[in-house]
Amino acid sequence: MKNVGSGQELGVASPQPADGRTRQAVARLLLERGPVTTADVADELGLSHVAVRRHLDALLADGEATTRDAPPHGRRGRGRPAKLFLLTETGRSRFGHAYDDLAVAALRFLAESGGEQAVRAFAERRVEAMIERHRDTVTEPEQPAERAKALAAALTREGYASSSRHVGAGEQLCQHHCPVAHVAAEFPQLCEAETTAFAEMLGVHVQRLATIARGDAACTTNVPLLPTQDQGKTPNQTPPTPDGGELA
Repeated sequence: MKNVGSGQELGVASPQPADGRTRQAVARLLLERGPVTTADVADELGLSHVAVRRHLDALLADGEATTRDAPPHGRRGRGRPAKLFLLTETGRSRFGHAYDDLAVAALRFLAESGGEQAVRAFAERRVEAMIERHRDTVTEPEQPAERAKALAAALTREGYASSSRHVGAGEQLCQHHCPVAHVAAEFPQLCEAETTAFAEMLGVHVQRLATIARGDAACTTNVPLLPTQDQGKTPNQTPPTPDGGELA
């Protein structure tokens, strides 16, 4: 069996650097071997079940892992079926990959051969394909605020770790993760197409306040309320910009 960090972990709090290395090792095992059970991880890494569950629970809480029931093999006793753990797209992103370099190279070629309009058309088609399957759910509510919440949930399912909350005279849609941030840093057309698609689905003109691609902590979009939603509230002509795009 393999030990991680400085000796076997017994579920007792350890210094943060070692704790972080252990969690990375747990995540890597899910990446390479998932779906796996708690017992699988404990046996492979030489950790206690208590310690493994602590790290798995943290990955679940951060949206980096998910679970599903293990299929039954033969006769099982009473009780809940075993849980299998596997990484989400957000969890896989912590390991990095060469896809960003490939995407940038492809878009550079597209820009050289087809020009700005070709890149913009690609960006529009990409975001349309991503959110079209959520259109009915997002557009079902009548008010932009409720649509923003539905859109945040849809984006989370797409790996963007999104949230929405009321701020000032509108809703702020915040994406805490962006799978294409490194590509969008060179090709902002990806962000622009996304903003346009959000406005179309929400039924109001939205304003992008911050983006991860520009170095902000999150991609933040202001969604103004309709006049009927804003009755009794003090007008705020300029939406507040969060600190680095991060919601408090």
